[in-house]
Amino acid sequence: MEHHISIAAETLFHLGPIAVTNALVTAVIVTILLSIFAFLAHRAFQSEKPTMFTTFVEQVIAFFYDLTESIAGKNAPVFFPLIMTFFLFIIIANWFGLLPGIAGFGVEVIENGEHAVVPLFRAATTDLNTTIALALISVGVTQYYGFKFLGVKKHLSKYFNADGMNSFVGILEFVGVFSGILSFAFRLFGNIFAGEVLLVVMGSLIPLVLPIPFLGLELFVGFIQATVFAVLTLVFMSIAVESHEHA
Repeated sequence: MEHHISIAAETLFHLGPIAVTNALVTAVIVTILLSIFAFLAHRAFQSEKPTMFTTFVEQVIAFFYDLTESIAGKNAPVFFPLIMTFFLFIIIANWFGLLPGIAGFGVEVIENGEHAVVPLFRAATTDLNTTIALALISVGVTQYYGFKFLGVKKHLSKYFNADGMNSFVGILEFVGVFSGILSFAFRLFGNIFAGEVLLVVMGSLIPLVLPIPFLGLELFVGFIQATVFAVLTLVFMSIAVESHEHA
């Protein structure tokens, strides 16, 4: 059986000038699932009777809030909603492509004048458009909080100043802002895309049996990548709101 592997997300159809890819479809589904989860959690917490669901949600939230507080300190209440959203979206997006049978759904499209069958679903984080968007949000919000907490002049002085060696260090930090976007985007994309390709290759060699240990590995990798993205964003935001002298 010939497997369809493409670095770029495949286009399923067009809405006017907008190309709707299988990664975009998955991102929308993940967003809807998270919205339903948030709604159900809100309804469950309104009830005074604890359930396994509310206990699980409380433990997850408590763990990540404690982690956020250990890094951000008094700014934890401000940063936590974004950090938790990053983690939940990325981990569900990472794991979506690992669902059994999800790769079996396909649609027929016309590519270069020829008919081809492409997967209907693709993990959103295996599309560079998604990971770059997440990276831009991360870096953009980090700079926003820097301006908000320190003010425009003081925040920019971290990058542009006439304080000897610090002026050179500031320029390196400014360049690092843009290199951080590439680092965030390609780290997440590379790890998740490579994992899915590995599963496809292993599955083609010995179906059902050989992919099982690699599936467990990719579940772990998906969790680690979501955690790394969220924690690095938290660290950068915490650094951004510190004054130059304190840093």
